[in-house]
Amino acid sequence: MVIFVSLILAIVFYEYSKPTPINWFPSYAKKDKIPFGTFVLRTELDAIFPDAKVVDVKIPPFVFLEDTTKVGTYIFINNKVSFDKAEINRVLSFVEKGNDVFVSCHRYLLDTLNIKTEELVTSNLKEKPFFKLVNKNFPAIEYSYDRKFSNQVFTEIDTLKTTVLGITGYFDGDDERTEEGVNFIKYQYGKGNFYLHTFPEAFTNYGILNVNSQHATNVLSYLKNDGIIYWDEYYKSGKSGISSPLHYLLSSPNLKWAYYTVLIGVLLFVIFEGKRKQRFIPIVTPLKNQTLAFSRTIANMYYEKSEHKNIAEHRIDYLLDFIRLKLRIPTYKIDVTFYKFVASRSGKSEKEIKLLFDYCDQVHIKNTITKEELLKLNALIEEFKTSIK
Repeated sequence: MVIFVSLILAIVFYEYSKPTPINWFPSYAKKDKIPFGTFVLRTELDAIFPDAKVVDVKIPPFVFLEDTTKVGTYIFINNKVSFDKAEINRVLSFVEKGNDVFVSCHRYLLDTLNIKTEELVTSNLKEKPFFKLVNKNFPAIEYSYDRKFSNQVFTEIDTLKTTVLGITGYFDGDDERTEEGVNFIKYQYGKGNFYLHTFPEAFTNYGILNVNSQHATNVLSYLKNDGIIYWDEYYKSGKSGISSPLHYLLSSPNLKWAYYTVLIGVLLFVIFEGKRKQRFIPIVTPLKNQTLAFSRTIANMYYEKSEHKNIAEHRIDYLLDFIRLKLRIPTYKIDVTFYKFVASRSGKSEKEIKLLFDYCDQVHIKNTITKEELLKLNALIEEFKTSIK
């Protein structure tokens, strides 16, 4: 047993002491501080757009843009943004009225705009991607990154409505360009514009915090610095969801191993300790409930002695007790309010409830009652209780 416990402790210590691996999941969510989250950009968005109001949108654009009075700039940044037919129609209507939509993702499904993309491929093993804005107001700097990415370019665009804003390509080992294509465009639609970009990694924590952080700022500088900026949090690969406590435990390697260790320990305890201490458990016959038989005996004694008045009083007391326990209605005062409460909770009308308690009052007043009056009282009470059951 000592050896087993020592082994378990050694495993737990090993798992706990291992360095946490970097999480390269492409989340793009504002809450995530991992390399491909957008925590830094969303935090700095107010500084990038000082004259604008930034609003987070956690619902689909189809629902959000149902209010046709909304104005501003809608920003979508994710690995993939897929508008369905109904949703793209609302986005188009939003832009047509003079608003702007900025989308940065690898895959575009915007056939309505006559736009197609494909991956820019190079045969050079020492490929190094670069990104550059073609606006003469920006310095002619070509930004590059030290990781390989899916480099998408626009292969078909509507030249009458489209302005090229940025290009991408590859350097070879001698820093010579081998391939090149358009990766950032402005598409005029109605009174507004679509800004379409194919490298969302530029806006992640990794893209903002490395030496090329200015590239993301330059791209976003094309957007209006006033009005409202709508930041999409719905089309995010790492958007928040409802997680169970078990999901939280299993999401952390250390907690996961601790959880598995506890399960293994419990299993071994049941197998070894439980088997050793198991004993025969005798069957104990429960005592019979004699309450009902006793009640019947007492009732028969009253009935045989013709003490109808006493039986009636007890029946009325039991009725009031039933109302207190079953319907949760106090019975210290029998009035119109009491009738109303009892009627609402029993399904009977107030008139029927009043007739029942009027008859109870008649029984209270009399010194003696007949067998027929007792039977009538009992019938009224049983009918009332049956309606509730």
